Amino acid sequence: MKTKILFTLLFFFSIASLSQTNYYIPRNVLKAYEKGTRSFDGKPGKNYWQNSSDYKIQVSVNPKTRILSGKEFITYYNNSPDTLSEIVIRLYPNISKPSSKRDFNVSEDALTEGVKISSISFNKSNLNPDDKNIFKYNGTNLRVILKDKIEPASKSEIEIEWSFEIPKTNYARMGTYDSTSFFIAYWYPQMAVYDDIDGWDYNEYTGYTEMYNDFSNFEVDINVPNGFHIWSTGLWQNPDEILSNEYLKRYEQAKQSNEVIRIFTSDDLKNPNRYKTTSETHTFKFKADKVPDFAFGMSDHYLWDAVSYLTPANKRVYIAAAYKESSQDFIDVAYFAKETIKYFSEELPAIPFPYPSCTVWNGSGGMEYPMIVNNGSSQSKEGTVGVTSHEIAHQYMPFYMGINERKYAFMDEGWAVMLPFDFQERMTEGAMPRERNVFGFEYVAGNEMEMPLIVPSNLLSGYSYRVSAYSRPGLAYDFLRDFLGKEKFLKALHLYMERWNGKHPIPWDFYSSFNEAAGEDLSWYWKPWFFEFGFPDLGIKSYELRNGNLKLEVEKIGNIPIPIKVTMMNDDQSVKELYYTADVWKTGNKTFKISVDNVKGVNKIVLGSSKIPDSNRDNNEILIKK
Repeated sequence: MKTKILFTLLFFFSIASLSQTNYYIPRNVLKAYEKGTRSFDGKPGKNYWQNSSDYKIQVSVNPKTRILSGKEFITYYNNSPDTLSEIVIRLYPNISKPSSKRDFNVSEDALTEGVKISSISFNKSNLNPDDKNIFKYNGTNLRVILKDKIEPASKSEIEIEWSFEIPKTNYARMGTYDSTSFFIAYWYPQMAVYDDIDGWDYNEYTGYTEMYNDFSNFEVDINVPNGFHIWSTGLWQNPDEILSNEYLKRYEQAKQSNEVIRIFTSDDLKNPNRYKTTSETHTFKFKADKVPDFAFGMSDHYLWDAVSYLTPANKRVYIAAAYKESSQDFIDVAYFAKETIKYFSEELPAIPFPYPSCTVWNGSGGMEYPMIVNNGSSQSKEGTVGVTSHEIAHQYMPFYMGINERKYAFMDEGWAVMLPFDFQERMTEGAMPRERNVFGFEYVAGNEMEMPLIVPSNLLSGYSYRVSAYSRPGLAYDFLRDFLGKEKFLKALHLYMERWNGKHPIPWDFYSSFNEAAGEDLSWYWKPWFFEFGFPDLGIKSYELRNGNLKLEVEKIGNIPIPIKVTMMNDDQSVKELYYTADVWKTGNKTFKISVDNVKGVNKIVLGSSKIPDSNRDNNEILIKK
C-alpha cells in the first residue's frame, strides 16, 4: 500500500511539474504515464510495449479482369499486458464500396464491391465470415469477436483468403494508371494497431489521414502474367529466376553503381526475351523486415533506371525509378532520389537512410510507402525534385519513427515539408519551397477553420487538414531549427529519433525530448505553434531617426512567435538588413526594440520577408520623413 501511495504522489507531482510548461495533456495520454509506458522526460517508459505481426502473403493479379486474389498467414504477437477479446482487421479496399465514408467525391469508375473474404481461421479454427455475431464490419474495419481470447505475451495465427477488384481508375493512393499499369497499396487484410494510448485503433480509413501501423515482417509472393514487372517494398529475392542474363547483369551492376544504370530502355521493352520465364505467369518474391506496410507497382511497359548510394553506416541503398516513357522528367528521378537520400543521410536529419532500397514509381500525385513511393510527373524541375524529396522524407517520418499520422499528421507531413527545404533550394535555382509554405499558412492562419496542430488529424478535412498537416508544422520546425542553431537542433532531433525509432512516439515524447536536448523549457514556443488558436503578425509600432540613429519598435500582435527581419531601403534598393530569430519573444514580451547607428540614405523600412509568415502585412512598412 505504501508503494502504491508513493507512486501516486510521485505521479501527481510529475503532472504538477509538467503543468508548469503549460502543455495540455489529454486524459487518455496521462494514463500512459501512470502505467509507465511513457515517461515525462520523453523516453519510452519502463513498461513500454508494442505489438507486431509476421505476414506471409501469396497474391495473384489478373490485369485483364483487375482482380487481385490472395492468401495470407499472419502471426500476431500480443506483447501488451492486456487480454484481447477481439481483433481489428483493416480492409482498406472497402473504401471503394458505394456505402463507405470518404473525404472526397469519386467517379463511378472508382467504385467496387470491396473485399470479399472466402475463408478465415483463427488459431486453426475455421470461422464463418458471414456470421454477424462474430464479424462486425464498419467501413474499412472488420472487428472479429473472439471465442478464445488472446492472452498477454502470446501469439496467435490468422489465415485469410480474400479478393477484390482493383478500381478502374486511380484514387486514394492506388488503382489503375493505364490498361496494364497498376499501383497496389492499402490492399491486404492488415492487423490494426493496438497501443498503450487507445487500445485498438478503430479509426476508419476515409481518404485523408494515412498511416498508423505496427512494425512487422513480410514475405510476399506476387504472381503476374509473363511480361509484367514488379517494383515493391522490400528486397527482391529471386531476380535470377526472372530476369534474363543481360538484364540481371544490369540490375546487379546498379546495386553497386554510383552512376545511374538504364536497366529497361524503350528499346529493351521491345525485347521479348527480357525474362527467363517460359510459362504464362511468373512469381516475384520479396522480403521486408520491421516495416510498417507493404506496397507494389506493376507494369509491362515501364522504363527502369537504378543506382546505389553508400551511406555513412557503410551500407548500400539500392535506388530505382520506374516510369512511363512519356514522363520526360523521370529520366532524372533516379539521380534526384539518390541525391535526396544522400542529403538526408549526411546533412538533415543526418541519420543514415534506414532501408536497403527505395523505388520511385511513376503514378500520380505523391504518396509514400516503405521503400517505395508513388509519384506523378511534373512539368518543372522544381516540381520533380520537390515531390521526390518530400515523399522520400517519409521513409524517416512516419516509417522509421512509427508515427500515428491518423491522429498526428503534423508529426510526419510537417517534417517531410521541412527536412528537404535546403536540398530543394540547392537543387533548383529559383526554387521557393519556404515561400510556398508561408503563403499556404498565412492565407488561412487565424481563420475559424484553422485548427491548432494538437487537434487530431482524423477530425479535420479540406484546408483545415492541409494547413495542420503540412504548412504550419513545416514552418514551425524550420523556425525551431533557426533559433536553436543547426548543432543544437540536430542534437535534439537525434535524441528524439534515437529514443523512438521503431516505436510509436506521440507529440509529448517529441516536446520533452527536445526540451531535454536543448537544455531549456521550450513551452513558450510549443504552446502557440502547436496548441493554440492564433496567427503570426508583427507590425512596426514606432520609429525614430535622429542624426543617423534609428530606434525601431516591433510589436508582436499575433500570438505565434516568428523571426524578425528588417530591411532598410533606398527606394527599391536594400541598404542594410537585420535579422533576429523567433526566440526574441521567449520571455513573453510584446515588443522588441532595435537600435541602429550610422543610418544613411534610407527612405523606407520594411518589416518581414516572403520566408516569414505574417497575416497582416499592411503594418510592415514605413516611409522615412525627410
